[in-house]
Amino acid sequence: MLSNFEFHSPEFLWLFILIPLLAIWFFFSRKKESAQLTISSIKGFKGSNSFLPKLKPLLYMFRLLAFSALIIALARPRNVAVSKKTKTNRGIDIVMAIDVSASMLAKDLQPNRLEALKRVATDFVNRRPNDRIGIVVYAGESFTQTPITSDKSIIKRTISEIKWGQLDGGTAIGMGLGSAVNRLKESKAKSKVIILLTDGVNNSGFVDPRTATELAKELNIKVYTIGIGTNGMAPFPWAKDPRTGQLSFRNQQVEIDEELLKFIAKETEGRYFRATNNSKLKAIYDEIDKLEKTKIEEFKYYNYTEKYRFWVLLAGLFLLLEFLLKNTLFKSFI
Repeated sequence: MLSNFEFHSPEFLWLFILIPLLAIWFFFSRKKESAQLTISSIKGFKGSNSFLPKLKPLLYMFRLLAFSALIIALARPRNVAVSKKTKTNRGIDIVMAIDVSASMLAKDLQPNRLEALKRVATDFVNRRPNDRIGIVVYAGESFTQTPITSDKSIIKRTISEIKWGQLDGGTAIGMGLGSAVNRLKESKAKSKVIILLTDGVNNSGFVDPRTATELAKELNIKVYTIGIGTNGMAPFPWAKDPRTGQLSFRNQQVEIDEELLKFIAKETEGRYFRATNNSKLKAIYDEIDKLEKTKIEEFKYYNYTEKYRFWVLLAGLFLLLEFLLKNTLFKSFI
């Protein structure tokens, strides 16, 4: 209730400073308002037990209350009802193409590359409430995990369920990019974006990454490429125990085809990023989030309900009471 209440001209409330000053002035000048007669003795006069003279200050109280009510009326009290309307001017369709090859289990990011990515990607989705997002996964082949949708709960559930072993081994960057382009080719959005993440080199698939890049360029799709992996050596999965299912790791040289990723980004007017640890991976998605923003207009409509009329009427009522009492009940004492 109070959150929707305001004064249009609150500066008039400073006039309340005059109220105690007027009260003090009345206290010291009250005797001058009544006629006085000086005599040597009042023994010949009969005393009166009437309480009316004691109530005479009420007249001045009514005047002060009327003045207070007028101050509030001048400040224009009112209730404000605010309604909002949001208009999205430019929607963005985004496809995240995620490498799920075995090397994504390397432990140079914690707890491994794939789990680190899933956390950052989920946070990224949470910050895109007005955009549609789709998920493509690829290794030796590729497929669409989730078509483009505005339902963020589906996207986040899909990301949480991504795991290694869904596809044949290898890294088919061309097929991952091609599948993402295919998801966006029918999109009517004014801005179309692919976030392509890999930790290796293109060594599988029948789609040339450069051909997929040309298709993205023709369809005005911007591609942000991310190479994930530290510089130098990293612990990679090497073998799997057939009895326990546990993976064993050994250090290997990290190899990322940065030249190809830079080419894809440059040709499609995107950018290439290198994520060598968890914090850099998060910073990359933060940067992409800032670069690709949906323009939103918010319109606010205000409906004011004026409350000053009540205080004007209240002030008039106090003045009327003072006038009536002054000329009736207290007339003989004034």
